[in-house]
Amino acid sequence: MNEFTSRAIFVTLCVILCSGCALISPVNNDTKKYVLNKIPIDLPVELTHSATLLVLAPETDPTYATTQMAYTRQAYQIAYFSHNEWAETPSQMIQPLIVETLQKTHYFSEIFASPYFGSHTYALRTEILEFNQDFSSNPAILRLTMRFHLSREVAAQVIATKELSVQQPLRDLTPYAGVVAANEAMASILRELAKFTIEKAH
Repeated sequence: MNEFTSRAIFVTLCVILCSGCALISPVNNDTKKYVLNKIPIDLPVELTHSATLLVLAPETDPTYATTQMAYTRQAYQIAYFSHNEWAETPSQMIQPLIVETLQKTHYFSEIFASPYFGSHTYALRTEILEFNQDFSSNPAILRLTMRFHLSREVAAQVIATKELSVQQPLRDLTPYAGVVAANEAMASILRELAKFTIEKAH
């Protein structure tokens, strides 16, 4: 075996080994994940009633039924950030926030979250209609729009419906600023939801 052949074999082996290392090396995933977890502190507190409440998992517009973080720069357009996303879908993050918020009012004797198949006095259905960072406005804003339906279990009768919408300004033109604004907007909606639910369940 001459020197040229030896070098060729050595180079080939090095290439194979390097390729193998690349295949088993962990993928460099630099995607940042964020959560919605802000609960309003100035909630109405009531005497506890015997009524119980079932909080259904929020229904989400297909545009936002994803962990991808949506934004827009012009009318009729929706895009998603490449390296910033939610840790869970909006529905998965918002349902426990609704439960915790209403628990803090002490109005209901028990609050259940779906899936739950037992009896309950009221049910709260939620729709997430809009949830994006809008950079086409000045200043940029976080848009969050939700609709709530309160019904009685006995006849599945809707007794009240309310749509709430918040446009929260962003402090900076970054995805993280949008996350901060989203938490502020969510807290505002939860505060109004608590008032609405207590008023209509009386």
